[in-house]
Amino acid sequence: MNNNVTNIETKKRIFRFVSSVALVAVLSTLFGVMWYMRFQMLMMQRFLSVGNYLMIGLYTVLTVLMINTFKGFSIGSGRISILTMSQAIAMGLVNMLEFIILLLMTRIKALMWMTLAYVIVLTVAQAFAVLMVTYITTKIYRAVFPPFSILNIYGEYENDLVVKMNRRADKYRITGEMSCRESLEKITKELEGYDAVLINDVPSEIRNDIVKACFATDKRVYFTPKISDILIKGSEEVNLFDTPLYLCKNVGMDGISAAIKRMGDILISGIGIIITSPIMIITAILIHKYDGGPVFYKQTRCTIGGKEYKIMKFRSMITDAEKDGKARLASEHDDRITPIGHFIRATRIDELPQFFNILKGEMSVVGPRPERPEIIAEYVKDVPEFAFRTHVKAGLTGYAQVYGKYNTTSYDKLKLDMIYCEKCSVLLDIQLILMTLRVIFTKDATEGVAEGETNANVHK
Repeated sequence: MNNNVTNIETKKRIFRFVSSVALVAVLSTLFGVMWYMRFQMLMMQRFLSVGNYLMIGLYTVLTVLMINTFKGFSIGSGRISILTMSQAIAMGLVNMLEFIILLLMTRIKALMWMTLAYVIVLTVAQAFAVLMVTYITTKIYRAVFPPFSILNIYGEYENDLVVKMNRRADKYRITGEMSCRESLEKITKELEGYDAVLINDVPSEIRNDIVKACFATDKRVYFTPKISDILIKGSEEVNLFDTPLYLCKNVGMDGISAAIKRMGDILISGIGIIITSPIMIITAILIHKYDGGPVFYKQTRCTIGGKEYKIMKFRSMITDAEKDGKARLASEHDDRITPIGHFIRATRIDELPQFFNILKGEMSVVGPRPERPEIIAEYVKDVPEFAFRTHVKAGLTGYAQVYGKYNTTSYDKLKLDMIYCEKCSVLLDIQLILMTLRVIFTKDATEGVAEGETNANVHK
């Protein structure tokens, strides 16, 4: 075993742990100050010392759970902007819960607005704090732990993964490449000059040999998964014999979880319709006044089992956007999108009418994004497994929406959706719903396809 590699990994974990502790300590300290100086003043009878410690302890636990849910402890791995956004949203949610707790404790309606003002001040102070702590710790991390030197081993299929990784120069440094068709001896020899290996769209049988060679030489491995890899990842161990055995059930959620998920869909869509109704009314008026056209845009989409239904969205394009009858996704600078359409697409307001689809049971809050039958048929020609996405009900948000982009290739979308199909659970749904809050504020998540393209090109 390479002791140097082990020591570096240990130091990274220790650094992330210390940084995370420092972040939580700062946030809890700010809450503690606000608790002693303001929140306690709102109560008719103040807590004793133990009660104060319990309140701060409860707040600390909620902070850790919420930041972890939003993956806000990835110091050094994530981008500073994404990390601080995740942490700020997490703290906003924690403070909302704290606001409700304080209202229940004080039971004085007249103090509600004062309590809210204190909570807002606390949230703003914490937003500045997370920015400072995350910025400083990330800069230190990048200075202490330079990026890995990576060898790209490529197959016959082309993709833009190397370009994406090179954009993260703080974390990855792809300094060499070679074909997977070279002999294993030559590849193993080449590995000696690198810290890690990227196995990029390589046939499974060749990839397996390279992975074993990397394991033997203690090399870190990044690889693009095949659909079968994702299916196997969700398998269970069967320890009934002295021969290792794995079981892939391929059944999705059990009946109880599915019932809970449906009840959650009804509750969330009902609340969503009530809360966003003012926004939907204003949006409808603006769309109609712009060109006098219809407010809603109904389109045939596919859900579980390939069943077709009419999805509802606010119209963001001109009325004859597809007058040629050809289905195509919006491009990055699509002139079919109206000025109002640009805004409602960027803010996801155009998606709000889908709460009615969810309420009717045609789709779920969480699941693979519903595609048009024509586009599915086009994708399936190149990637037959694309039809696997319809093994679960389509959703308003999901794994591909949180971790992908609008213009993510169909094959990568399929992989992300298949991860959800294998891992789907009520807890995962809750996590993805919360993560969607972060996506709303991420500009590149709404990027269109390249000019002249009708879909997110298949890369297999």
